This record gives sequence, structure tokens and C-alpha cells, in this order.
Amino acid sequence: MQETEPGTDQFFALLYDELKRLARRYLRRERSSHTLQPTALVNEAYIQLSSLKSPQWQNRSHFLGVAALAMRRVLTDYARDRRTAKRGEGRLTISLETSPLPADPVTWDYDDLDVALSKLESEAPSLCRVVEMRFFGGLSIEEAAQFLAVSPATVKRQWALARAWLFREMGDTRKP
Repeated sequence: MQETEPGTDQFFALLYDELKRLARRYLRRERSSHTLQPTALVNEAYIQLSSLKSPQWQNRSHFLGVAALAMRRVLTDYARDRRTAKRGEGRLTISLETSPLPADPVTWDYDDLDVALSKLESEAPSLCRVVEMRFFGGLSIEEAAQFLAVSPATVKRQWALARAWLFREMGDTRKP
């Protein structure tokens, strides 16, 4: 009897604590009155993941990478909905402070970051994937390299380029 690849439910169950830790990290960067809770963020990501038709999860890194994309979509949609409801008041912001960036953390709006990442994806898809894996997926350089099937040195280079591009694109004048 052949062993089957773990499905979404199995990976989700195995990595639930890690996904929740990532969600807490993302939401810690938000304003204190933020209403989205880590459990809700993880559950929304699960709903998106479970709607995929026959996903072929290659490994833990692959699953976390796709889960990172789902969390990005949830947070971006949440920010857009809130901005629409408030007509532009109380913008939700994110900080890349846990990333290897300047000591003074930079805070950006999720919606603005999503627009910038969409533009980056059209110009340099590999750089966008690195940002998604490192920032949204919380993957290390080595894990991102494994997921993207490239060397760790390539991920380091692409991460530096992507950060510089984001700083320039989003109007931050400090060096990345």
C-alpha cells in the first residue's frame, strides 16, 4: 500500500501552532484595538487553503508558503474592508521589524504593501515570492530556498533586492 501525501487537513493540524504563532506575530504589529484575532486569521487562511482543488503539498515549507499567501490575502482584504467602512480613517499598518531591516522599524499599510507586491510580482516574480515566504510565511533563508528550489545565497540576494525595491516603491528614503 502506497503512502499518500498529507492533505490540507493533515498539514493544518500538524502546523496549527506554528500558523497561530505567525498570526500572532503579524497582529502584534497592528494597532492595539485591532479586532482580528490570531485564531480568526488562521481560520480564514484555512478556509482559503481548503478551497483549493487537490493541492499537492510537497513539504512543510511548501504548505507554509501557500498559507503565508492566504494570510496575506486575509489581512489585505481586512484592511481594505476596514478602510472602506471608515472611508479612509484608521489605516491598518504593518511593520517589517522582525525582518532584517533597519533598526528603526518601518510601518506600511497592508493595502499599500499589497499594491506594491502586485507591481513587484509583475516586474520580478521571484523577488515577490521571497518577500511572501520571508515576511508572510515566516520562513528562514534556508526554508525559503528549499521552497523556491534555489540556493540560500540566491534567497539572501533576492531578499536584499526586494527590500530595497519596496523601500523605494513605498517612498521610504532610508537605506534598506
